Amino acid sequence: MSDHAKSLTLHLGLLALLFALQFVLPAYHHGNMARIMVLATYAIGYNLLFGYTGLLSLGHAMFFAAGMYGMGLSIRHLGFSPAPALIAGVLAGATLALGVGVLALRTLGVAFMIVTLMFAQAGYLVILYFAEWTRGDEGFVIQQSERVLWGIDLSQPAARYFAALTLFAACLLISMRLIQRPFGKILIAIRENEDRAQMLGYDIFAHKLGAVVVSGAVSAAAGAFYGLLFGYAGASFATVQYSILPLLWVLLGGAGTLIGPFIGALFTFYLIDIASGFTNAYMLIVGLVLVALTLFARQGIAGELRRRLWRWLP
Repeated sequence: MSDHAKSLTLHLGLLALLFALQFVLPAYHHGNMARIMVLATYAIGYNLLFGYTGLLSLGHAMFFAAGMYGMGLSIRHLGFSPAPALIAGVLAGATLALGVGVLALRTLGVAFMIVTLMFAQAGYLVILYFAEWTRGDEGFVIQQSERVLWGIDLSQPAARYFAALTLFAACLLISMRLIQRPFGKILIAIRENEDRAQMLGYDIFAHKLGAVVVSGAVSAAAGAFYGLLFGYAGASFATVQYSILPLLWVLLGGAGTLIGPFIGALFTFYLIDIASGFTNAYMLIVGLVLVALTLFARQGIAGELRRRLWRWLP
């Protein structure tokens, strides 16, 4: 079996497993898994920029929030139904990513990281400033009657789970296809040696900008679905914490691997959940485990599996 066939089998197997889990998971874990799949989609968007292109962003929360508010405000103030509202959210994130990318990519290294952080903080302050429409820190609830997509009530557990799985599957397969195309190969070349890629005649700025826009659009799709599926849009999703979380998920799961974002999101979510059941100082336990993983699995969980067992893992 070729490496491509092995990769396709693995990722389709993961999707089949997630589909089957819908019918056997208890209610608590059923809801958790739907949330994890949406957050893993957010991490997939981040991984396209950081894991495959080598651009460290500390401002991805602005794209997640742009998708969430683009969707939520469309429903709340413009009377959109869920389908066009979701499209509005993705377009809001992609447009913001295009504008931020044009400006931020004029910098390199640490400067890029700082500039993206500044843009994200500016986005957070904009949400607070226009509290008349966004409700500021309080946020706003998206009513159950506003969460009916093509006759399907997305507030119901089964519909919510399948919607989250559809989003995750689409973004996972799209990212797999993208990485296999020449565009994805050039992104990897830029990550490995930008000067050499430029010497070969590739337009570095255009490819980086494309990566920022695609990453922003995927992150915005995750934000839009998160707000619609769980019925809430709030400024807390635009804070620095939500820029750090996808970085953490990608690093733990394995940067530059397709399955890594899901593994990282799943592992971190349940690590916090389980640790909080034992002690109020659960973040200490979480921190110790994360430090241990960073020290002994430097390439992340999927990265170590690729290094030790599955060399074909993309």
